[in-house]
Amino acid sequence: MAFFPCIRFEDQIAMHFRGDSFQYKGCSDEKLLQTTMKLNTERTELYDLISELVIICLRKGLRLVIENPYSTQHFLTQYWPIKPKVIDKDRTKDGDYYKKPTQYWFINCNPKLNLVMESIDYVKTSINNKPDASIPGKTTKVKKSMIHPQYADRFIRKYILEGE
Repeated sequence: MAFFPCIRFEDQIAMHFRGDSFQYKGCSDEKLLQTTMKLNTERTELYDLISELVIICLRKGLRLVIENPYSTQHFLTQYWPIKPKVIDKDRTKDGDYYKKPTQYWFINCNPKLNLVMESIDYVKTSINNKPDASIPGKTTKVKKSMIHPQYADRFIRKYILEGE
């Protein structure tokens, strides 16, 4: 499960809290404080939601894998008591669109360490925000939030399924 929305936990949110983001240039201190209070409330609600989800899974014995971006400044990396069990610093090595460091929490299960011995198909990426032919109708910005099917397949076989 990709926990929504990662933008409230990722490291760039700190720029919003400091008022350093482009959209906050020229805002009054009062407006910045009102905005950051709202951001903090949203992040607290999301923190409570992810924590409640994990508590339910722990109590019921449900297995869950949570995906979220990885960085040392990521809110969950710094302040959540549950530590990720897999950190993938370069997803392109398993056939994803972008390098995009990602962390995975395994709840009520442990990642397998299966070897997937097959070649990886090259995945073309682009750096603009124009529609991309590799995923019709999707811009690069949208595609950065997606997981390539090849990466998802390899992740499942590497970390979730029993040995092949």
